[in-house]
Amino acid sequence: MNSKNYKYHLASFLTSSPDIDHLPEDSGIEVAFTGRSNAGKSSVLNALTNQKKLARTSKTPGCTQLINIFEIEKGYRLVDLPGYGYAKLPKKIKMKWQSTLGEYLFIRNCLKGIVVIMDIRHPLQDLDKEVIHLAIKARRPLLALLAKDDKLSAHARKTQLNMVRQAMLHFIYNIPVETFSARNKSGVIMLIQKLNTWFN
Repeated sequence: MNSKNYKYHLASFLTSSPDIDHLPEDSGIEVAFTGRSNAGKSSVLNALTNQKKLARTSKTPGCTQLINIFEIEKGYRLVDLPGYGYAKLPKKIKMKWQSTLGEYLFIRNCLKGIVVIMDIRHPLQDLDKEVIHLAIKARRPLLALLAKDDKLSAHARKTQLNMVRQAMLHFIYNIPVETFSARNKSGVIMLIQKLNTWFN
């Protein structure tokens, strides 16, 4: 199969959906981005696409409760899943999102990969582990992305990266772990290469 480089900078908003029943037709290829509220998910998507406002960023965690779909080209989509773990969200909304995530991971045939984004300073919290376990159970390829790596010194970054890589071995599943900074664009090329393999 020929490898293709996708033009992520051409990504554009396609639609928003409150649940999987209102998503686009289950065809083509999707790669989903998920993470705790305020882990830097929107910033990762904006850095990936080299667009400042493609994905909405907010100082108020948990504000995005819709599944946002961006199209790179026809049939190739990036999926911005709602942030999880924000304490002030009503329990009913949390339960609904947990159910929606499970449905999405297990039912969506066009889903070819999941990027789990964690703040490098606070990785592998309980909900992160739950999402990773769900994705593994659904047999979805994963990439763990430690965002905001510019917040730490080079030594601290390496320490955190090694710690998370070691912890991932307990999942008995191949989960690559990489660092990322939307501020200085470190990790963008790596992320593009990973996405290209999934889209191909």
